[in-house]
Amino acid sequence: MKNLPDWTYHTMFKPVLSELPAKTGREFIHRGMHRIAAVPGGSILIEYLGHTAPAEQLKTHLFGLEISNAVGLSGKIDPQLTGTKAFGHLGMGFIEIGPVTSEAEKSGAPVFTQSKENIVFPRVLESLGALQTAAKLKSLRSFNKPIFIRIGKTSSFDETLFLLQEMSSNASAFIVEDRFTDHEWQSLRRSGIVQPLLYACPADQLDVSYIDNLSERKLIDGIIIDEQGTNEGEGMAYAIAQADYLSGKVAEVKKHSELPVVVSGGVTEPKDALELFRAGADLVMLTAGYVLSGPGLPKRINEGLLDTQQQSPEIYSGWIWHWLFGFLMLLGGAVAMLVSMTIVIMPYDESFLGLTREELIAINPNIYRFMQHDRMTVAGTMISGGVLYMQLARHGVRYGLEWAKRAIHIAGVLGFLGILLFIGFGYFDWLHGILWLILLPFFWKGYRTSKDHKEHASSRNRTNHKAWKKSLWGQLAFVALGFALAIAGLVISIIGVNGVFVQTDIAYICMSPEQIAAINERLIPVIAHDRAGLGSALVSVGLLLLMLALWGFQEGQRWVWYTFLFGGIPAFSAAILIHYVIGYTSFIHILPAYIALLMFAIGLFYSRAFFFKQSA
Repeated sequence: MKNLPDWTYHTMFKPVLSELPAKTGREFIHRGMHRIAAVPGGSILIEYLGHTAPAEQLKTHLFGLEISNAVGLSGKIDPQLTGTKAFGHLGMGFIEIGPVTSEAEKSGAPVFTQSKENIVFPRVLESLGALQTAAKLKSLRSFNKPIFIRIGKTSSFDETLFLLQEMSSNASAFIVEDRFTDHEWQSLRRSGIVQPLLYACPADQLDVSYIDNLSERKLIDGIIIDEQGTNEGEGMAYAIAQADYLSGKVAEVKKHSELPVVVSGGVTEPKDALELFRAGADLVMLTAGYVLSGPGLPKRINEGLLDTQQQSPEIYSGWIWHWLFGFLMLLGGAVAMLVSMTIVIMPYDESFLGLTREELIAINPNIYRFMQHDRMTVAGTMISGGVLYMQLARHGVRYGLEWAKRAIHIAGVLGFLGILLFIGFGYFDWLHGILWLILLPFFWKGYRTSKDHKEHASSRNRTNHKAWKKSLWGQLAFVALGFALAIAGLVISIIGVNGVFVQTDIAYICMSPEQIAAINERLIPVIAHDRAGLGSALVSVGLLLLMLALWGFQEGQRWVWYTFLFGGIPAFSAAILIHYVIGYTSFIHILPAYIALLMFAIGLFYSRAFFFKQSA
């Protein structure tokens, strides 16, 4: 369950999969994500859709390694290494493997105890064994994150040395759990192991004098402070809330030594990690908190770290071009709205058809009204798109946000490509062409000035508070709505290319396509052109909404909520009201619009408290 976005993890999958045996649920999700990551381009897709790649400012150098950010994943989470390939693209700076043992250990999966607010791991953790672990790691090939391999407690020094040598080709650093003598540590140093050596011990067994001695003699390169566990007979119970306790242990070590300190566990919310970093921790590894808070926790911690580092955001020039692009689209939509509310048929339409507006109404008024229906909906969608573009430019591109730039560029390019659909129907609306020619230089100028923007969003979210949990339902609704609108646009475009009409359209017009063509063979190309415009606009605006929902959910960002609100009103108002104006009130035909409106309302309601939350 740990690889899914928070808005599906908490709302849909966690409640269902938590009813399965722990290991079954874990392996089902891990293997599924591994398959996606293993497909060519799959890993990039995971990282791209989640926008999980950490900001450059979070990069750190430790143990001679370049680590993209200070948040890693404990080996407790994926002992079978079934999801490791995917985990490398979920916002982690490094991955821990292990504890590795000589032979395989087939113990049970951890169990969360709600009443005690802890998670119980088997006393002996799962392990694939040395040979199978080495084979699995080799199959990862170009894994792009440092791998810290933990060697579990062994029966002898020789066994530890064997495991280190067995794993040496796969490790960026080693973690050793056994408390060796100085002589044994020196033997490890002389054994040819070139990777950094880190000594790990539970927080309640921390011996500062022992660590100081190893540090002074340069026998170890760092210290791992493991979360405190309690032996409960059936396993080791680890309390969820122990960041304060672990921070004290970090400070204790830092008083006596300059050794880098890594904390494993104790992080359930961003504030826990930030507290550990303030105490002096160099890196943190997520354990049970990752299971409880969801896969967005690394990203939330990274955004919180950025928030603590940034003073006032830098203003980037050139955003105005994308804003003007959106403004001109809004004006174009407003003009189209005015036309669709009045004459509907433009003079150049009449010239192409060889029919006046009055003559078309006299032949069949429902054909005229059907065209009004398409053109009104396109106009409302254009106005909504203009609002979205303007807001993304003003509040996103202006501050160099990479996700806002991506959203505008992807949706804009697809919107411009939609003009190819118009051309294919044998009728080219020159007014549309002129609008596109006016918009193109503004978009191109905006693209040129923003294409290198790489700023990441920061966030003041620190806890898993009620508003955050509630907002996940809102985010799910907006993601579903954006995806549905994009798919609807694609379907409308396909219908326009093929049959032009659906059955309810034919019932409303009271004529078959053949009868319409018999009246005037140019009527269907004009109507198909309108369908293409609607489909293209829906695809573009749907993708804008989808990307805003995927990437724009940061606590306290009121502008995002207002963008959803004011961006949705024109499109929904035009799409629904026009049906009642023209009398096209087939329930089946309007039902998708009502479902979309419901998702829109749910998104607004459930996300409002999160976006309007004040700083603590």
